Amino acid sequence: MPFMEYLDPDHLVRLQWGFDNLQGHITFKLAVNSTGWVGFGLSPNGGMKGSDIVIGGLGSDGSYFTDRHAIGNSMPLLDEQQSYTLLSMTESEGQTSMTFQRSIQTCDDKDFHITAQPAMVIYAYGATDEIKHHGSLRGTKEINLLNYMPRTTQTNSSYFSARIEPAIDNQDIVHHMLLYRCPPFVTELSEGPCYKSGQPHACFVVVASWGVGGGVFQFPENVGIPVGDKENDTYRLEIHYNNPQAKAGITDSSGLKLLYTARLRQHDAGILFTGLPPLNHLYKIPPKADLFHSYAICDTATFSQFGNVWSDLHVFGLLLHTHLAGRKIRVGHFRDGKQIDFLALEENYNFELQRTVSLGQIKTIQQGDEIVIECTYSTSDRAELTQLGLATTDEMCLAFLFYYPAIPIAVCTSHPITADRTSKSSAK
Repeated sequence: MPFMEYLDPDHLVRLQWGFDNLQGHITFKLAVNSTGWVGFGLSPNGGMKGSDIVIGGLGSDGSYFTDRHAIGNSMPLLDEQQSYTLLSMTESEGQTSMTFQRSIQTCDDKDFHITAQPAMVIYAYGATDEIKHHGSLRGTKEINLLNYMPRTTQTNSSYFSARIEPAIDNQDIVHHMLLYRCPPFVTELSEGPCYKSGQPHACFVVVASWGVGGGVFQFPENVGIPVGDKENDTYRLEIHYNNPQAKAGITDSSGLKLLYTARLRQHDAGILFTGLPPLNHLYKIPPKADLFHSYAICDTATFSQFGNVWSDLHVFGLLLHTHLAGRKIRVGHFRDGKQIDFLALEENYNFELQRTVSLGQIKTIQQGDEIVIECTYSTSDRAELTQLGLATTDEMCLAFLFYYPAIPIAVCTSHPITADRTSKSSAK
């Protein structure tokens, strides 16, 4: 088991794993600083629902171990087919170690399909061997099990902060954050509500992004965000808060910490903002719809209007974003009118776990390619129309594409067909 990751920030939960070949077996060792039950799972979106889970421990009657699946936020159900095999279960010095194995490809539809794409690994544990609700003793982490790239250790602790501490002060209200680079004419510093008048709202080149439930995202070792390359660069930090209960007296100093190096990397990274314009109030999603699809297109042929700015875009990561009604997001890649790939395929979107995902491989967008973003919503519990907008009860359909080398185009969106508008892709 040559690979290892700590699944929690306090290093209380350690996962080791290894495999012989892609058609063989994969072996895991979960070590938890607890003498109670321990649980490990593979999740479609980082939540309980749809997860493939094993639970085990060492009790007074010996070891116990079961293969289960979750249909919601409740006790996982026992699989009819037990695809996981327990290899060892030990307790020593307050730590439980559970080693187990399964085929990478199983024939049980209740098992998670392990691929070369990143997977959401979940864990939970208890203080005793009575298996009950884990409370706060749980977590999730994205790991590419079959195409693992360990994080490099930072030798330089230098950083600059896009305002303040690199932490989320109020987990229950901070929804997402965007850091934008401003054009040269923006020179005034200001603070206030988003999308009102004033110079800062001309800033739309996305430099960094974070969504609720997301963690640290590390760029490939040959890619970095250029900062400070122009004198008196100005940036805008935009924080969206969700406070539906209108709680008063809350102060917040959340922000983004960006680690930097003085040694320039080979490629400058760019982030392309694609999808539906978030403030298009003409477009409405109907109520009482089990599944409603919205589409946006980024036609890279429109980039030619900005002159000779083109180079192939090498996409290495994505952040997908909708609100509470979002259920699925697909980002299709088309060339010459035919789909050649999916840049992203999120079939179990979880509003509480929005993270920037590393693709595990580079996908190249050539001049003239089209990127189609499909968002699927469920409004079966709503009695009124849902508009596109900033509120969490409104909706969005966005995909942020992380790519290199950076080009001077920040936004590529399209307005959907409405009674007053025809569909059109535009870039800026």
